[in-house]
Amino acid sequence: MNTVKSPDAPRVAVIGAGPGGLTCARILQRHGIAVTVHERDPGPDARDQGGTLDLHADNGQIALREAGLLEEFFRLSRPEGQEMRQLDPSGATLFHHLPEEDERFSPEIDRGVLRGLLLDSLRPGTVHWGRALRSLDGPAGESAGGPRKLRFADGSTAEADLVVGADGAWSRVRSALSPAVPAYSGVSFLEAWFHDVGTRHPEIAGLVGQGSAAAADGERGLFAQRNGGDHIRVYLIQRVPADWITAAGLAPGDTDGVRALLLERYRDWSPRLRRMIADNDGPYVNRPIFALPVPHTWEHDPAVTLLGDAAHLMPPLGVGVNLAMVDACELALAVRDHATVEDAVRAYEKTMLPRSAETARLLDGAAEQLLSTELPDFATEDSPSARRG
Repeated sequence: MNTVKSPDAPRVAVIGAGPGGLTCARILQRHGIAVTVHERDPGPDARDQGGTLDLHADNGQIALREAGLLEEFFRLSRPEGQEMRQLDPSGATLFHHLPEEDERFSPEIDRGVLRGLLLDSLRPGTVHWGRALRSLDGPAGESAGGPRKLRFADGSTAEADLVVGADGAWSRVRSALSPAVPAYSGVSFLEAWFHDVGTRHPEIAGLVGQGSAAAADGERGLFAQRNGGDHIRVYLIQRVPADWITAAGLAPGDTDGVRALLLERYRDWSPRLRRMIADNDGPYVNRPIFALPVPHTWEHDPAVTLLGDAAHLMPPLGVGVNLAMVDACELALAVRDHATVEDAVRAYEKTMLPRSAETARLLDGAAEQLLSTELPDFATEDSPSARRG
């Protein structure tokens, strides 16, 4: 049963309408706590929301259960997306995991679908669109109390007793707590899209199946992932300088030039896999991989905190959204359970910071693993991760 917070409950401002920020807002609202989400995008359909996500039973799904949305998530998700294949550059299958019919450990859901589920669960007017945070004013530091004033690029302002930075890798809220900035990992993704794959790209659809397929040769990698709506996204993974496209004398939008360069770099790969490089629909999207220092901590502020990538940006190895959502859940419940915002922030950070530091240490430099020719841990039939997907 939902609790009702007293009329003097804190005013919470969440910066960022991603899965973490929206999960935090949803759980706060379920417990009668006033919250506003400020998002820089002009609207929910302003841009592509990205690919598919797997929400794990031991973190992301716990947050959705607390949000009262778990059953709806299962209705919208794709458990068949837990299928995994590991290939070698010749296209031969090294490992193939097919999920059991009732397997629910980490079903896939498109990021846009998850965002829509969370947005629809909030009270009308909760999200203020077109609100890019410019500055966060007010007292700072461990002993500073009182509300914070938020100033936005459109000239508007707001006050909040608690400001939650859920604004991702390049968080503006983070700068109020920490001088840390993300550093380039040395590994870059280039994203390619394939639409109507059952009709237009049947061979690629067959290689990827209903889930994902990966291959690597030590210097280059490829990760293909089935999305909803008969789409596939392919991520071409390379150990390259961050400016590798312009260093080759190309513009990022020069699709033909980038394609020719990729085909040369992957020239020894099988023709079947090279189709995932050459047959994409539309331009490539460059995604260099950044990460925050390990561990990333900050001096306690009684009215400001961070969650998700704003707090602990790591390589994209299947944990980011799950950590963001469990962060969001724990923070919202801490606000519910403590008499003051300061006590809530302390309790939340006491759990979140060690957890994120431990995970970040495990993943520090792990983007390189995406290029390894060794089979990942899940590719063992008797490993727990293989059994549960």
